[in-house]
Amino acid sequence: MFLTITTTGNAEHPATDLGFLLHKHPEKAQAFSTSFGTAHVLYPEAEEQRCTAALLLEVDPVALVRRGKGKGRGGAPDAALAQYVNDRPYAASSLLAVALSNVFSSAMRGVCKARPERAARPLPLRVEIPALPARGGPDLVRRLFEPLGWAVAVEAVPLDTEFPEWGDSRYVRLVLESETLTLSDALRHLYVLLPVLDDAKHYWVAPDEVDKLLRAGEGWLPGHPEQKLITSRYLSRRWSLTREAMDRLELIRLAETDDSEVEEIDNAVEAEAEQEAKPTPLAVQRREAILTALRDRAAARVLDLGCGEGQLVRELLKEPRFTEIAGVDVSVRALTIASRRLKLDRMGERQAARVRLFQGSLAYTDKRLTGYDAAVLSEVIEHLDLPRLPALEYAVFGAARPRTVVVTTPNVEYNVRWETLPAGHVRHRDHRFEWTREEFRTWARAVAERHGYDVEFRPVGPDDPEVGPPTQLALFTLDTPAGTATEKEAKAA
Repeated sequence: MFLTITTTGNAEHPATDLGFLLHKHPEKAQAFSTSFGTAHVLYPEAEEQRCTAALLLEVDPVALVRRGKGKGRGGAPDAALAQYVNDRPYAASSLLAVALSNVFSSAMRGVCKARPERAARPLPLRVEIPALPARGGPDLVRRLFEPLGWAVAVEAVPLDTEFPEWGDSRYVRLVLESETLTLSDALRHLYVLLPVLDDAKHYWVAPDEVDKLLRAGEGWLPGHPEQKLITSRYLSRRWSLTREAMDRLELIRLAETDDSEVEEIDNAVEAEAEQEAKPTPLAVQRREAILTALRDRAAARVLDLGCGEGQLVRELLKEPRFTEIAGVDVSVRALTIASRRLKLDRMGERQAARVRLFQGSLAYTDKRLTGYDAAVLSEVIEHLDLPRLPALEYAVFGAARPRTVVVTTPNVEYNVRWETLPAGHVRHRDHRFEWTREEFRTWARAVAERHGYDVEFRPVGPDDPEVGPPTQLALFTLDTPAGTATEKEAKAA
């Protein structure tokens, strides 16, 4: 991955002062080791009128995985191959942000003993990043940088120039220009906003990330119109950390307005002041909707098909009514993580007897799936290619044939309500399709008709009057004679 910083100058203030500000000599090419590769600093041009510093980061993806840094909470791909074959060596990300902080730490703090007056003075700056992942597209890039005083030139990178009909990739070419910012300002903007645009981090987001964000965001983040989005993405959507950061940013804003110290404002806030209710994540609402459906059908022996890392299995284990729970997934890695998170090796004998995990493909019939009261397909069908859905349908509804089947899938109509999701994009890179409410109901009705189930539809999440809920749920029940199917439309609560 690659980034350049260019400035211009004259005889009185030569552009080569950039070397003093960055603490890197223009006549030397320097290399710095990091835990994920090597950062190189060099100057493609260094003249009195114009000087450019380049940061080239060579990432070793194999070392990144082996050192346990291949997947941050922000969401690097789960597939084993994707840990080694990905965009990390090429596209600007949190790796480049960390390299900026390590290599240009003094410049980021605005410290320069040789040219202190230059460090505190705005410079004519031009920053170029040839490949930047931008989840939110060029529009989000402008919304993030323009309020900070940057002139933004951003261009979406096509998936393939030979096939323009394929559309654009999630990458952009970015050029930023300003004459009103210091070098420290520029570096701090990049340090925060590069991982925000990528919407991922290569490392675990710990509580000290709040302090890092507030230090780098000093002077600009409290008043930024996209403050909430920046804070949430930078902290990988960890609610507790995001809430802490937002509270502290509000105190900073109040202190600046009142010309007071933050501590004075903080002490003036009543300890029992009413706080905004914490929103319930959609994943939690989805699991609760599934549990409600299973309780309604008095299911005791439950299959979680496509169980992933075991979140639903964990919730099922909390309720004694579910006497036997089986988690099935095609990914051995996911099952290993599920086993570790469920602490199966330390589970009591009686509790352990209630649960088992095993590998299996839902595209094939499997005798191990028979004999259960209920089966759950939570956010599974959209990960299959459409031609493979009939195989899954037969394996579950035709061969395993549990009395109850719960299916959830995204409602594509609701995607317009996700502010950061570009138009026409699906919610997850592995989704092969996402259905409208009518498309999902048409499929579900046909499945019910073919296999003798009743089907009932329920909303999951806020039921928008225009586009419906974010997640749609179909509850199939084998209560009617084979060959008939009735349909019940559940009303939103």
